[in-house]
Order: sequence, then C-alpha cells, then structure tokens
Amino acid sequence: MTYTPSASLPRKRSRSLGEEVMNDLRGKIEQGIFQPGDQLPTEPVLMAEQGVSRTVIREAISRLQAAGLVETRHGIGTFVLTPPPKASASDFLMVETIRDVLAMLELRISLETEAAGLAALRRSDDQLAAMRQALGLFEEYIERGESAVDADFNFHLQIALATGNKYFEDFYRHLGTTTIPRARLDTAQFAEDKGQKYLQQTNLEHRAILDAIARQDPESARAGMRMHLSNSRERLRRASERESAPERQDNGI
Repeated sequence: MTYTPSASLPRKRSRSLGEEVMNDLRGKIEQGIFQPGDQLPTEPVLMAEQGVSRTVIREAISRLQAAGLVETRHGIGTFVLTPPPKASASDFLMVETIRDVLAMLELRISLETEAAGLAALRRSDDQLAAMRQALGLFEEYIERGESAVDADFNFHLQIALATGNKYFEDFYRHLGTTTIPRARLDTAQFAEDKGQKYLQQTNLEHRAILDAIARQDPESARAGMRMHLSNSRERLRRASERESAPERQDNGI
C-alpha cells in the first residue's frame, strides 16, 4: 500500500496521547500501510498528522519499539520490522503474584547482569543515544504520574540490543513486558517507597547503569544492573513477608 498523510486526527483524553498515537501507527503496520522495511514518516510529519507534540511522538515510537514493531536508526529514521510471533499460553504470561514477580526477578538478575557488562563493552554511540532517549521518556512518565512500563522495558531492551548478541535480544523480546513487574502487578502499592518515590528510586538505579555503559565500564555496569534488580527483589520480598504476616497470625502460625 502507498502511505498518504492524512489531516490531523482528533484526540480523546480517555487514554494517554502516546498510547493513542501508538495504536494508530500499530494499526497502519498491521493493515500493511507500513510494511517491513518501510521508513515511518519523520517526527515533524507525524506531529502535524497526529496533532501532538514531539514528546508524544517519541513516546509512541518507544512503545512500538518495546512491542518489536519498529527500530530506530539514529540519524536515519525509524523502520518497520517484521512483526514478532504472537505469544502462546506457555510464554511466561502467568506473572500475577508477588511470588511470580520474585521468580522473574531472579531470572532477570542472571540474564541482565551479563547483558549490561557486554553492552558496556560493545555499545555504539547510536545505541547509547537510544538508551538515553528511553530513560528520558521514563523520566517524563514519572513527571506525569504514569507507570512508565513501556519506557522501562525499552531501556532494558536497548541494553540487550547493545550486547551485539541476538540471543539476548530474542530472549528479552520473547519475555516481553512480563520482565517489568509493574506490567503484571502494581508493585508500587506493595513497596515501602510508595508511588512516585518508588519510580524515582528506580530511575536513579537506571541512571547509574547508563552512566557505567556510557563510560564503557563493564564491571560497574554489571554491578549497577545487579544492584537495581536485587533492590527490586528485596523490596518485594519484604513486602511479601508483610502481606503474609496477617494470614499467618489468623491461622495461628
């Protein structure tokens, strides 16, 4: 199909503008208006067509990246990928309880600690820029009081991409946003640091990882990633104990 830009679209306020724009672009990809290998319109063109700001367009692109539908080649543009296969019932989808989240974090510690070290050694300037953009979006989500799941996932995905090992990327995409506890469970409500404070601490941990990768310091990158994920696990472990304490008392344990 040939893509013809349309007039600026009316926008509802029932969901975030980034999600609306993402859904519109996803629909064009699924309909074949944008096909694998096609370059998406430039940010100014999308801003005019969608009637939104540059920040919203970048948020939508970040969501599409997290879904494995596009990739951004810095200095060139954003290109449509062959859609990933749909997840089956056996694809790590049952991450519903604190115990499930703890188990997922154990897996992530073993996988992503090494990924961070490899990314520090192998990352390109473009890949570093992609990490910074994902982290910038994460910070914007925090300022708006949103959960930042997509930007969080995209930050970790960019680290996997920077390893230069396609199996890290494949495995991370296979897991999808189930790797982010908040995608399946409102972890902030269980944490001692509530709401935005919880996300701000997460952001500081992300920043430490990014700084180490920027310095090309693999040991610090590994240590930063292990600390980040271990902190998440420890916060939830303590929360799990607090949640189960009343039940133990009720049962006379």
